[in-house]
Formats: sequence, structure tokens, C-alpha cells
Amino acid sequence: MTTTPEHDLKIAKLTLSSVYPHYLSKVIKKGRSESELLTVITWLTGYSEEEITEIIKSKLTFKEIFQNANLHTNAELITGTICGYRIEEIQTRLTREIRYLDKLVDELAKGRSMGKILR
Repeated sequence: MTTTPEHDLKIAKLTLSSVYPHYLSKVIKKGRSESELLTVITWLTGYSEEEITEIIKSKLTFKEIFQNANLHTNAELITGTICGYRIEEIQTRLTREIRYLDKLVDELAKGRSMGKILR
């Protein structure tokens, strides 16, 4: 299943500040911590926790965030389905990278060990 240009544009315009509270709520409800969430985000993006905090305050879009991110070399090992899309089949690089983050947050919330999440 491939994404549409409209879907790609919509997801690129989202801000981490608008999504982060949902990520946090999801992982805390499942007994995980904000520290673990930040670890997952920093692992994927290469940003420090301080930079992530500043990104949230600045309300940067996912497009802006991932343009300057230093994506982890093992990010392409993140596979599976998220929001009805098979990650490895998503053609648009930015959308695929954002879905990597969604998948990592899901794995964290599902209780997967940090060793497996951080591949």
C-alpha cells in the first residue's frame, strides 16, 4: 500500500509538539517512562534530549525535523505495519522516516525491550 501525495503533505506538516503529548500518554499508560520515549526519539533522529525539548518548544514540523536529523544507520531495520501502511513499502522517504518513529513508539508502548527497539 503506497501513500498519497496528500497523505505525505499532511504528515510532513505535523509538528512534534502536537504529537508528543499523544506519544507520551501512550507510553505512560503502558508503564513506560518519558525518559524511555526520549531515548527512542534520540536514537532514531540523532538529536540530543535538549535538542528534542527545543524542537518541541519551537513547534518545528516533521519535515523540518527530519531534514536535519542524522537518522540512525539501523533505522531501515524498522519494519512492520503502522497506520495501515507497511513501513518498508512506503516510497516517500520523509513519510517512511516519520512512520519509523511511530513504530518505535508503538513498540515501546507494547512493552518491547529497549535492546530490541533500538536494534
